Amino acid sequence: MPIETFAPAGETKHTTSYYAASANPSPERPKLQGDQLIDICVVGAGYSGLSAALHLAEKGFKVAIIEGARVGWGASGRNGGQIVNGLNASLQTIKRRYGQDTANFVAGLVQEGGEIIRERVATYDIQCDLKHGNIFTGLTAAHMRELDERRTLWASYGLHNQDMLSKSELRDHIGSDVYAGGMIDHTGGHMHPLNLCLGEAAAFEKLGGVIYEQSPVISCDTEADKPVVRTREGTMTCNTLLLCGNAYLGHVVPALTARVMPVSTQMMATVPLGDKADELLPTDKCVEDVRYILDYFRLSADKRLIFGGGTVYGGTDPADVVAKLRPAMEKVYPQLKGVKIEHAWSGNFALSFSRVPQMGRLGNNTYFAHGYSGHGVTGSHTFGRILSEAVAGDRARFDVFAKVPWYPFPGGRMFRVPYSMMGSWYYALRDRLGV
Repeated sequence: MPIETFAPAGETKHTTSYYAASANPSPERPKLQGDQLIDICVVGAGYSGLSAALHLAEKGFKVAIIEGARVGWGASGRNGGQIVNGLNASLQTIKRRYGQDTANFVAGLVQEGGEIIRERVATYDIQCDLKHGNIFTGLTAAHMRELDERRTLWASYGLHNQDMLSKSELRDHIGSDVYAGGMIDHTGGHMHPLNLCLGEAAAFEKLGGVIYEQSPVISCDTEADKPVVRTREGTMTCNTLLLCGNAYLGHVVPALTARVMPVSTQMMATVPLGDKADELLPTDKCVEDVRYILDYFRLSADKRLIFGGGTVYGGTDPADVVAKLRPAMEKVYPQLKGVKIEHAWSGNFALSFSRVPQMGRLGNNTYFAHGYSGHGVTGSHTFGRILSEAVAGDRARFDVFAKVPWYPFPGGRMFRVPYSMMGSWYYALRDRLGV
């Protein structure tokens, strides 16, 4: 059976994103060649893999990362750059499905990913334009009730970082009249996501870690006592293997294929807007609305509006990203009608059916984490730390997530895309009707 890889053959460069065009300098790293040995091998140089690897390197472990393309090539270097606390599934949903103890546990870590990012930036002096605060917006009275219920729910778990914003109060943050109001999370934020990746990779290497790039994995022996990772030009035998390829792992590990589905989201960046940018987002917070298929946007350090939204189930890219996103941007900001778009790109995230990230083991010495379902910036940093804890001998937090049941998409691989599309149409209709 042919094996799909998370990066195509040959030298794979970063996508046409604003982030790639404005990335900090980064060395080109060698391919994995020949037969190598390492204590711990991590597949994937995105946030999950880098987070786990950096935590382990700090503990003194010998760690190597194998990346199919470049550091941050996947979702970690293409996303909206928003530090949004929480999982895709709400605390209320988690309580209903898995019980109060699990909800209490999740509530205790929903802010951890953002804390890890801020600690990494400060400790290793990572230049990634980190800003503080994010805002959730509602377009209808139903959306505002949803936001207020979330704020009340989080407060019941001792999380008091959110405040409601009336329509007039929201106008102090967003130069648009399209919203009914919103909610600010003072512990959220935004940054240049690719530069965060590159900074974490550099920190890992300073601690003795090794990164192999342009090395697509073609198979993994996850059942062996010493797992083996194979690329086209080499092998890596290790004592412990961490699989962190997420949406770009493809069919390299068949046991994980049915657990998640790649979903494409799109982004674009305007030309620098100068003083006009301060009218769009006067307090420089990032924004996302609460619709099922949402819009999200923020300002870059050089005053571009980075605007994202839309989904394509199955991970394919739309023919024209700008044509898809421009009407939504101009609805929020009519004053940007006709503004030049300088960069447009797509990227895949891994969606789990339950919208809860998954963590577990294959065999005795292979661990995995994936399925952040659109909340991967913070979730991946948290799960990377939890993976490192498990490898180091403390599996208390790992075991909680490993025991959470996962469910395959109805219809299997063949019908999971149309099934999910029908679900998205239903929820999009509810958003339009305001219910």
